[in-house]
Amino acid sequence: MDMDLDVDGGSGIEGAGRARDQKQAVEEWIEFLAQCILQRLDPEPFATYVTVLHSKHSLPPATIADIFLRPQRANHESLDPRVPRYIQVLTDKKLIDTPSILRALYKYSTAHTPAEAVGHAVSQDPHASGNLRWKSSYGQEETIFYRITKAVGLGTGIKSVGDAIATCKIMAQWMALFASAAAAFAQDVMAEVHSAQSRNDMEASRAAFVMLLLGISDNQTVLRALGSSSAKEARKALSESLGSFIPSIMESASQIADKLEGFRTNTLAAFEPLDKKSQAAKAEFDDLIDSALGLENFPVAELPIINTRAGLYIYLNASLVGRPLIDDATIYSYLHNRYNVDIQSCFIDLILASFDVLANAVFRNEGPKTGHLLRSYLINKLPVLLSTLAQSLFPPATPQQCITLALSQVDTNAFPTLSAMFDVSSSNNTFTDSVRQEFCFACCLHGLIPESAIETLLGEITYQTLPEGGRYVKDTLVNECMADPERIQGLIGELDKMDGNVGPVCQALTEVYVPVHRGPISSTDIQSQLAKKPLSLDVILLFEKPITILQPLCELLDTWRYDEDQGEYQPLYEEFGSILLLVLAFVHRYGLSVADLGVRSSDSFVAKLLSTGHMHKIFEELTEQEKGHIGGWIQGLFDPESGGLGDELMSSCPPQDFYLLVSTLFHQTVLAFSTDRLTEDSLKSGVEYLVDTFLLPSLVMAITFLSNHLRTSRTTEPKAVIRILQLILLTKQGSSEAQTMLSAVITIVASPLEHALRSHQRQDPKNQEIEPLLKAIRDNTQVPPRTAGADHKEFETWTSSPGMVASVRHTIQGLVQWGSHPGVNVMPQSYTHRQIIVASKLLGPRRLLELILDEVKQVTDAANDSVVYDIAVALICAPDVTNPAPPSLPLLGDPSQQVSHVQTRISLRQMLRWEAEDCKKIQKFDPIMAEHVVRLYRRVEAQMVMPQAPAMIQQNDLGLDLDGNAAASLDDAIAAAQGDSMVADDTAMDLDLGAGPPDLGLDMSADGGLGLGDDDIFGSLGSVGNGADFNIDQWSSML
Repeated sequence: MDMDLDVDGGSGIEGAGRARDQKQAVEEWIEFLAQCILQRLDPEPFATYVTVLHSKHSLPPATIADIFLRPQRANHESLDPRVPRYIQVLTDKKLIDTPSILRALYKYSTAHTPAEAVGHAVSQDPHASGNLRWKSSYGQEETIFYRITKAVGLGTGIKSVGDAIATCKIMAQWMALFASAAAAFAQDVMAEVHSAQSRNDMEASRAAFVMLLLGISDNQTVLRALGSSSAKEARKALSESLGSFIPSIMESASQIADKLEGFRTNTLAAFEPLDKKSQAAKAEFDDLIDSALGLENFPVAELPIINTRAGLYIYLNASLVGRPLIDDATIYSYLHNRYNVDIQSCFIDLILASFDVLANAVFRNEGPKTGHLLRSYLINKLPVLLSTLAQSLFPPATPQQCITLALSQVDTNAFPTLSAMFDVSSSNNTFTDSVRQEFCFACCLHGLIPESAIETLLGEITYQTLPEGGRYVKDTLVNECMADPERIQGLIGELDKMDGNVGPVCQALTEVYVPVHRGPISSTDIQSQLAKKPLSLDVILLFEKPITILQPLCELLDTWRYDEDQGEYQPLYEEFGSILLLVLAFVHRYGLSVADLGVRSSDSFVAKLLSTGHMHKIFEELTEQEKGHIGGWIQGLFDPESGGLGDELMSSCPPQDFYLLVSTLFHQTVLAFSTDRLTEDSLKSGVEYLVDTFLLPSLVMAITFLSNHLRTSRTTEPKAVIRILQLILLTKQGSSEAQTMLSAVITIVASPLEHALRSHQRQDPKNQEIEPLLKAIRDNTQVPPRTAGADHKEFETWTSSPGMVASVRHTIQGLVQWGSHPGVNVMPQSYTHRQIIVASKLLGPRRLLELILDEVKQVTDAANDSVVYDIAVALICAPDVTNPAPPSLPLLGDPSQQVSHVQTRISLRQMLRWEAEDCKKIQKFDPIMAEHVVRLYRRVEAQMVMPQAPAMIQQNDLGLDLDGNAAASLDDAIAAAQGDSMVADDTAMDLDLGAGPPDLGLDMSADGGLGLGDDDIFGSLGSVGNGADFNIDQWSSML
């Protein structure tokens, strides 16, 4: 582009000599800007010209910013869209800075106009140019405010103490201006002076300014600057301006207003020098009060303790809302602390709460997949727990009497009797029709009631019988599997049964399919079968912890080596893949972290695969060995003349190396196919290998990579990705076993794949190739992970008007009402612990705790005081599957191994502890709330303590035929829990930046910016790869 202004030898800048005065330099800059706008000069040539111009006519930052942001001779309406892009160039070249930009914006802001019109004008800059103003600057101010906010957050907006102080002073002027403008608009109620649109534009600009103000108030450079002695005037200006500005936003943004008020009264006030004598005297007095009246000595009037039906219902709901958290030692301890010696009430309430949880799932239409776990818990796990409790019952109470009392209170609408099942006038749920009968037979199997009492207990004739083989014993099942490997397949099928015998089956399978050492039984079929049955994984975790199952598997994968006299390598690839597939199935279904798997080092293969397996490497980053592996796999998969995949390739490339290179291999494949380096026939040939059972598990990483790539690529590569997905999902290649395994793989990656396909469909709505792919994975998306995450319908219900706070209040009030009047045949209060988890993340644990405490405080009826406390204690004590305590070292094996503990979020229990520690401060302004806080804290701690020897646990028989080693393991579990201070004591701070469960690589943001579009002048954080890492030579030599 040729400009009329020739900076090298033309009529504009060339005539300017170094000796020209500032006025002439300003005129040159004004003329230069006018020419740039007139000819729509792009930022790249602008950067070149402005460098030359500045070298000949240098000006201070404030003057340059003023020239670019002031109204132009031909434009007083609004700032030209090109100018913000020029501002970015000037910022990058350090010709202007944040204070100069804010000062120039302030000088010519439209916000001065309404303030002056109604007599609310603020003090002006002495150098202001008369009444020169933009007619409509709010839109550009909003954009620039947001961009400066981002620059401040990245550490580039404010770099020095001088910049910080200057920025604070101009921010104080902006606050005064916005306060005056808001007052002017408030006075102009009928919009006689200014339009409603102008008011809306001003409020949008002010909202962006508030975000900048929050960013500056948290900036460390600014805080250090404000603490210096030279910042006295800046502190005073900020404090005074905040005092007038905060009331103007109190109604529309109360939480932000509270935070700014805290900054004014706490942070700024702390920088002011204090009288040392009065400060010392106050500290001495506070210490005296603290020593005389600590938390433990805080006087609180005790209330009667009531164990409501709703309290245990909440705890069990939380334990089963995601990955099952029914750990025997923990639940026995909780029940012991909750019921003390009242074993009979504990026995009955546990049965009722278990039925209530299943009934709640039915009434909430949570579907058979959730109901399967809850039903298996009720029939297969609950009798085991009851058989242990039964050993502590004191005469005349018997298990049969307790079960009879409990079943008499179970809602017959949800769990009908046998005769009611045949009543055509009733609308029964077939899923819960036979639960009463199955539960009774399971209790009979575990010796809780005699078989002859079942019909009496149910009040009618039954047609079910006890299992033909009687009650299973784990050791017997293990011996049967060792003698006849076919027995394993039968046991896997029995995981779905509802007969009370599933516990020993789970334990036996765990012992058999956890191959610490490769034994005579091939585990390939076992791992594959379990990976294909996600609902069976739920049942297994009712009886085993994930770390017990997965740590040996991960250790085996990490240490996998070929034998020296190894013959065939394909079977070993298949066995390795089947074990890995099971691990990935667990990780996907429950959102497990590396710590949950028991992985001890970040150098482990499993840790690397979960963290980087979905990301490709550019060719230059590969080692020579990796390049050789990639070349070998490319030729073996896609070159028909190479002879296919042979032992030579697999022997030189261990499976760990192959799986870590899968994403890179597919990246090269996409690039090759999109550039016609790879033919259709060769691609089909390669996919045929990949859908064979020995390589199928690699498609987890491959499809995850393809999903990410489909979302981020914008050239011809999406067509290649879609074609590869078509060959994998639509052609139905391979044996029936391979198709079944492929279905298990697709279930693992269905969520990110569906998201990527729908995202691409929105970008290209005319593309007819997407819908068949979505249809192919539809059944797999019907098996959602059990991570306790809320679906979008639930989230919208809770957050829509009147909002999350009101929704949680309604839930708590409903639980209190039901807990006060449970009744017989009364439907349990609709409840899911997902709501509390979402509220904790959305509102924060402090706000959620305040909400719970407020509900406790609101209960004035003495009859309901104890009920609301039981509900509140249950909500705080309930386990959070999304925020578990890190595994203890004894469970991980060798204590000498270093383990990176995952940081957890602040729990409600920890937040309550902090509030209780501040009880004396709370007492000064709200003594009643201080009493509630301390009383609730003491009850929570009493229920969460892990006793040394729970009186309710008799280890001689836990109902699962535990031997001496198993009983010792239970002791170890209790000791381990004690070693972790207290069960579920989540005291670590959580930054929530990636320590949580892996998402298998589905990035929700392609560039990491604030999403301000292509015109994001502060968002140059890198771009998506454009194929520059494609190794053309590799493919050319092959094809």
